[in-house]
Amino acid sequence: MKNSFRNLSFQELKVKRDELNRKYMELRFQMVVGHVDNPLQKRTMRRQIARLNTLIGQQVKAQAVASIVEKKA
Repeated sequence: MKNSFRNLSFQELKVKRDELNRKYMELRFQMVVGHVDNPLQKRTMRRQIARLNTLIGQQVKAQAVASIVEKKA
């Protein structure tokens, strides 16, 4: 699962992050109500969201560097 996000495009990463954030919020509400089968799922989802945020940040930085290099050339 860790490496499965690496081959996604920038837009796909953002869509996947938004989808996981929505599912994470639903899971949090379910935990408050008390109807959760696997409480460790919350931790894994949080870590997946962090991985996606890291990859998105890396791509944003790479695009910024590429645009600076283009301006200098």
